[in-house]
Amino acid sequence: MTTEEGRKNSPPYVSYKTFGNFLHTLEPQVPNRIDRSIWGELFSGSTGTQLMSAMRFLNLIDAKSIPTARLKLLVPATGEHRAALQRQVVEESYAFVLKGNVDVQNATYAQMEELFQNTYHMKGDVCRKCIKFFVEFSKDAGIPLSPQITKKRKMPKINSGTKNAKKNVGTRTNENIVVPNKPIVVPELLPWHQMLADKFPHFDPAWSDEIKKKWFDAFFELFKLNPHIK
Repeated sequence: MTTEEGRKNSPPYVSYKTFGNFLHTLEPQVPNRIDRSIWGELFSGSTGTQLMSAMRFLNLIDAKSIPTARLKLLVPATGEHRAALQRQVVEESYAFVLKGNVDVQNATYAQMEELFQNTYHMKGDVCRKCIKFFVEFSKDAGIPLSPQITKKRKMPKINSGTKNAKKNVGTRTNENIVVPNKPIVVPELLPWHQMLADKFPHFDPAWSDEIKKKWFDAFFELFKLNPHIK
């Protein structure tokens, strides 16, 4: 699929969940044009740009962001009707996959990567996101794909810093490390009433008579709890 300038759009690499949520926001009524005033409050600029690119690639809006008849049918559709419409979208937009030389029902993930990379000259994380979108869209459309593709998971990267840290630890084990044998002294805990007394404010002769009376009343109550308060 090409733009009005004749350049190829990349396949969608926006989150498929974001794409589905946006279609859901259009359910009350599909507007005359899909522009920033529609998605600006929902997504960041980069996400919105990816979303618009995806909708053009899938022929849901035209080059001027005007909704196509397909979008107007897809938004309110549910169940089998929605799956059938999505299947039409996938079969047309991803013809380079489904009608190419690769059997998607038996292909490996590496073959899928090569197909996307060779067709759209993409690499790395962008390619992975494009394939992920295609797989999730195809799943909802009821298009069978190879389990080697659908079950592919991104392997975690090994932190080189962690590896170096392990090596350093291994080297240090041969050194004569002296561990101090200093006993740990645990301070003796004071009785709760003594700690409470320590928090009691010192008597100040400059206080007013009312404050002095309150201080003596409170001190006598504390003294009743433990007459040995220091």
